[in-house]
Amino acid sequence: MKSQINTNFSRRNFLKTSVLASGGMLIGFNFLTACKAEAKMPVDIASLNFNDFNAFIKISDEGYVTIFSPNPEIGQGVKTSMPMIIAEELDVEWDKVNVAQAPLDTKKYSRQVAGGSQSIRQGWEALRQTGATAKQMLINAAAVKWNVDASTCTASKGVITNVNGDTLGYGDVVKEAAGLEVPENVKLKDVKDFTIIGKDVINVDIDKIITGKPLFGLDYKSEGMVYASVVRPPSFGKKLKSFDATKAKQVNGVLDVIRFGEKLKAIEKQASGFTRITDKVAVIATNTWAAMKGKKALIIEWEDEKLESTQDHDKNLTDILDGKNFNTRREDGNVKKAFASADKVIERTYHSPFLPHNCMEPMNFYADVTADKIHLVGPTQTPQWAAGLIAAAYKVKPEQINIEMTRMGGGFGRRLYNDFLLEATEVSSVIKKPVKVVFSREDDMTAGTYRPAIKYRIKAALKDGKVTGYHLKEAAINSNMYGLIPNFFPAGCIPNYKVDTGNYKSNITTGAWRAPYTNFLAFAEQSFFSELAQELNIDHTDLILELLQNVKGTSDKRIQYSGQRMEDTIKLVKQKANWGNASNGVYQGFAAYYSHNTHVAEVAEVVLKDGYPIIKKVTAVVDCGILVNPTGAKNQVEGGVLDGIGHAMYSDFSFKDGKPDFKNFDKYRLIRMQETPKVDVHFVQNDKKPTGLGEPGLPPAGGAIANAIHAALGKRLYSQPFVNELKKSSVLG
Repeated sequence: MKSQINTNFSRRNFLKTSVLASGGMLIGFNFLTACKAEAKMPVDIASLNFNDFNAFIKISDEGYVTIFSPNPEIGQGVKTSMPMIIAEELDVEWDKVNVAQAPLDTKKYSRQVAGGSQSIRQGWEALRQTGATAKQMLINAAAVKWNVDASTCTASKGVITNVNGDTLGYGDVVKEAAGLEVPENVKLKDVKDFTIIGKDVINVDIDKIITGKPLFGLDYKSEGMVYASVVRPPSFGKKLKSFDATKAKQVNGVLDVIRFGEKLKAIEKQASGFTRITDKVAVIATNTWAAMKGKKALIIEWEDEKLESTQDHDKNLTDILDGKNFNTRREDGNVKKAFASADKVIERTYHSPFLPHNCMEPMNFYADVTADKIHLVGPTQTPQWAAGLIAAAYKVKPEQINIEMTRMGGGFGRRLYNDFLLEATEVSSVIKKPVKVVFSREDDMTAGTYRPAIKYRIKAALKDGKVTGYHLKEAAINSNMYGLIPNFFPAGCIPNYKVDTGNYKSNITTGAWRAPYTNFLAFAEQSFFSELAQELNIDHTDLILELLQNVKGTSDKRIQYSGQRMEDTIKLVKQKANWGNASNGVYQGFAAYYSHNTHVAEVAEVVLKDGYPIIKKVTAVVDCGILVNPTGAKNQVEGGVLDGIGHAMYSDFSFKDGKPDFKNFDKYRLIRMQETPKVDVHFVQNDKKPTGLGEPGLPPAGGAIANAIHAALGKRLYSQPFVNELKKSSVLG
């Protein structure tokens, strides 16, 4: 890894990263930390005399530092890991760093988004440059004080030392450093010299989380705030006709009942697709219980609205697969010829249902709309997008919108879509009060943005013991996120290769759900390759490894994955899982997949209890490059694997005449504590730049357990949730 880089800073650009103020210096693209050598983080830092520089940092007169983290924290750990990168290159001790959440600030920060498992990957270089540049400027300031050459000085743990052994703390030279020229070139650490990156660091919010301190959107309160519970159409295909609020207003604590929706309609083109553009009713109350109780007392009349389609999605998806209206996303060789000359052709169809997100913390947001500003507080993965929608709807300048981000009790893609934020804003604008909109669990499940139902049809040509042709056809609801999937495995591995996609339009709102598309496609493809391997009488892992040889060293720039890195993960998971040598009564299944720039291979182990398949263990090997925080990384992979298993095995969701079949967890099935297997996580050790981790562990899980269940029962699974297929075959009775 290069240890010297050109930062290409101009004095104008550096105004974002260096500011002289009373008592301190701001350095950093996203963060700054600077402290005296002898400083110890006090218990109550709020009692200290801090100097505010801007949105990035505060530094106290004593040298204590608060780093403001700009990216939304949804449990993926960026509020801990991103400051770690800065602290590493700046050379300060981690126990002298305090971290806080920054608000949306498009002038000072870039990509304030939580999505796509990209925060660390996108910020890696900039964050390292930030820390290294800050350290060099502090060293330069100390050198000026000592009247020595800066090249003879070193810095470590917040202390600068010269050749004579003299020392200065960072806090001692922070004022002088701010006035110096920004260095054109700074030296980055060698990976072997890291002292913070690669070490286990506890989540910076953990003490507040376990002691119940206010961190989440549901915790936020303000003087004079009221609560709102919103009534939305009971099904896709209905709109509000009229309502009677007489009984609702008699509920103790209910203040008012309003009709709203005009502002949503004003931005229909920007907002449609992730929120229902229709009039809604809000019950305003002094507390959430009264608001929700008042909502149940409303008498509402609904009427039909024109919809493109809300019915029989399964049949319509099949019709698409059987039809000819497809968009070809990639085509190599001559697929038609490969199938015509094949010794055998294998074709299978796989189906996944809609799924809600079911975040532990239901959707909520606080809004206070006044003549001068719009103040918004709550959990959102896309604050900048939300600000743009609000600015368009209310015709205000961006600087009049203040969005504060709270920690989120889960996101999984649901909080990319800001319908709850838009609702809170409009309700506040109507009632002229600060308000918090809070979803019930029923609201959360029935007024969602769902994972689209999808069908895949995969067809392979076999000739002379080889896979010579491959054709993947996708039929999806509201499919608009094809991304790079046509260039994932097995693209480049099979000479005749084709990917077609078809779209079925529905008014049911759909969108990103953890590891979009790949969350199901990985199961379909890896189940299919397991079946191909069985047909060819070759081990599943050996078939994949053999195919990967065709893409290693490719010059095809469309290919997104690395044949070598995927091979390395597969070989390591075989070793760690003792692949092919399981104990008696233990059945193994394998799957490997690349998504979000990360290569993952997993082996699931299943045992039978009274003929039922019980998942006992999953071994996961991940190549995500350099591990910033191993503890956080392991947690992400474990969570992704369990999420993948739970939804593949148990979760089902459907609509009848546009109305969701399930409203709460009494009928909607999630994985239960006793059903969670042990997850054994290993990482490929290398010095490559970090890649995504929040999502890549999920996609292979479904394929691994499906293939393990086949090994145990001899039954192939083609639809999720698997429990439904097992019941149909009388395996589960």
